[in-house]
Amino acid sequence: MGTQADDVTITVTGKTAGATPFLSQVTLAVSDTSAVKSIQFTVASKPGSSVRPLSATYTSSYLAERGDIGNGQIFLPVYGLYANYLNTVALNYVFNDGSSKQASTTISTDTFDDPCGYESPTVLQARAEGNSLSYDYMVLKGACSDFSPAVLDTDGALRWVGTAVLPSFDVAFFQNSFFVAHGSEIYRNDLDGTVTFLGDYGKSDGVIDFHHNVDLGKTGLIYEADTNDYYETIFMEIDVDGTLLKTWNPADIISAAMTAGGDDPSKFVYPSPTDWFHNNAVAYNRADDSLIVSSREDFVIAFDYNTGTIKWILGDPTKAWYQFPSLKKYALSLAPGSLPPIGQHAVSVTYDQGLLLLDNGYNSFFQQPPGAFRSYASPRKYHLDLATMTATEVWNYPMDELVNSPFCGSVYEDLPLNYLIDYAYIEGAVGDPLHARIIGLDATEAKIFDYEYVTAGCLEIFNAAPIHLENTAFPAIGPQSLNISTRGRVAPDQSALIGGFIVSGSAPTTVVLRALGPSLVDQGVDSVLADPVINLFDSTGHVLASNNDWETDSNASQIIADGLAPSDAKEAALQISLNPGAYTAVVTGNTDSSGTALVEVYDLSPAVDSKLANISTRAFVDSISESPLIGGFIVGSNQSSTVIVRAIGPSLSSAGIANPLPDPSFAVYDQNGFSLGGNDNWQDDPNFLAIEQNQIAPPNDKESATVLHLPPGAYTAVVQDASDSNGIALVEIYNLE
Repeated sequence: MGTQADDVTITVTGKTAGATPFLSQVTLAVSDTSAVKSIQFTVASKPGSSVRPLSATYTSSYLAERGDIGNGQIFLPVYGLYANYLNTVALNYVFNDGSSKQASTTISTDTFDDPCGYESPTVLQARAEGNSLSYDYMVLKGACSDFSPAVLDTDGALRWVGTAVLPSFDVAFFQNSFFVAHGSEIYRNDLDGTVTFLGDYGKSDGVIDFHHNVDLGKTGLIYEADTNDYYETIFMEIDVDGTLLKTWNPADIISAAMTAGGDDPSKFVYPSPTDWFHNNAVAYNRADDSLIVSSREDFVIAFDYNTGTIKWILGDPTKAWYQFPSLKKYALSLAPGSLPPIGQHAVSVTYDQGLLLLDNGYNSFFQQPPGAFRSYASPRKYHLDLATMTATEVWNYPMDELVNSPFCGSVYEDLPLNYLIDYAYIEGAVGDPLHARIIGLDATEAKIFDYEYVTAGCLEIFNAAPIHLENTAFPAIGPQSLNISTRGRVAPDQSALIGGFIVSGSAPTTVVLRALGPSLVDQGVDSVLADPVINLFDSTGHVLASNNDWETDSNASQIIADGLAPSDAKEAALQISLNPGAYTAVVTGNTDSSGTALVEVYDLSPAVDSKLANISTRAFVDSISESPLIGGFIVGSNQSSTVIVRAIGPSLSSAGIANPLPDPSFAVYDQNGFSLGGNDNWQDDPNFLAIEQNQIAPPNDKESATVLHLPPGAYTAVVQDASDSNGIALVEIYNLE
């Protein structure tokens, strides 16, 4: 009996050019469309390129919902093509029985008339092959033409432009679409070129104009708005369907704080048309549920998301705000050698809870005194110690040159310490034209590329941010911890490998659990568990499912179809649908055997209103045989996620564990083996206040915890004992989403 890949024929019968040369629609004739599970396209990079190919996978349900499947045909949107080029596009068809087959086609594209000059930069340093930069694509937010925004790869090649015919730099990339604000209106521009009107916020919500940037919020996107009452002060969170979720008015928040502190707010807060605040960026920090707001005229200020209460202020103490005791009391002190941000743009939260921004160095225009002035701009990163109300500058760039860029611009971090810097408005010598400049840095702080563009004001590249288009999924999946795995030592009695996880949300989710042992030999693991057994328990201790040898599971054929079949028949796996709640997977050895095993949980329904969260795994840590407890997790798909990682040992004695690990410590690594951070004693962690505020503080001072803000990818937490002792430990990953 053949597979569906053998039986189903798929033929490319047409290619229709899209609204720009970067888009095409490929028509496929399919003998049985119902057998197709998903289709992936991959646009090959040009010869000599160091950029990973642009790729996307569409599920058949997504294509059917769009109306792209019918009458024996599938219409496949393809984007990210090179203009004026014969593109090679690989196609991968996956079928419902788990089989797949591959094909290839070519798409010839026309020349693109580039009004912004993105395709003709001055190359100060080209990206070389074989470097370690973590991102390959970047969105340039500008208003130099109707084709806004633009996507470049890090070779400098233009790969996509907006089709909404809206010259606007008020843009965000979210859930595989660009959201563009123009005037009082908001539009969604999908990667296939489709444009959807989401709403006009003029009459209903008093918006005259959206301005500056669009940033990711708690649930939706945060837009800065001008209204009849206040200029560049208001910001609003709006979801992907255009529903207004929440509005904040810093004029009201700051006025209330000044009044409560005995100051007259009318001497600092002014109604429209006065530009007293000049909001140009907002960052939502999930670690403490706060909004960090850039006020170019004044400071960086943090508000509580729900109440609007001021949490802290970071800024130049020679500016007007510091003259008011009611605001001064919120000021963070600057550590020796640290400079305050001035006229800053593009605030964001880094993977280690640092505050990152572009310090433009320009003082206030309206507020008096205007504060300090610097003739250069610099990206700066601060560590904030809110226990001592201290800010320490921990990184800045450039270190060997001064760039005079007083307005606009940005700096963002992708994977830890990989940066994209945008100097949007560089003033050179008298008579020289204004120009913009984008620079990519890898984790070693090596400059990977450096491109310069002639600009008019901030119009070409007001803001630039890394985006990941190497393997985009449709439908989009929000930030969540998926496909969790933990490796540890299994022995009789209390030394089982125990994986705990929570299914959150309101709908059932389908998971596959696996217990691996023999196949770990291929990964260089010694003394593996020869015959693992897995049992799944609910929160009451009731056994929901068990498996010894995976081929005996009732859903073995589906486990194969999902590509999750263990490679050894002695390994265990089971598939089950779970309602929201807490669950525990216990891995033991058949006939009480011992050895190293791996327990894994795969979420097969990440698009539904449920997700895996708050994962924990208990196992024996053997320092003598160098057998740490290793917890792995994946953050998916195209958004960052904030997690708290904990390693628990001594407090396990209160749960009846006779041999707890006395002094657990851990380190977290990315998929390239790069260390992102770790901890020994949790109270020494720079973000211990956020750990306490989220009520996840370990019970014992010897236990470990840290907060990490992670981009999409695979991560590993390795738990050992700081004093090389042995014992049972628990590693936990809490998803703050």
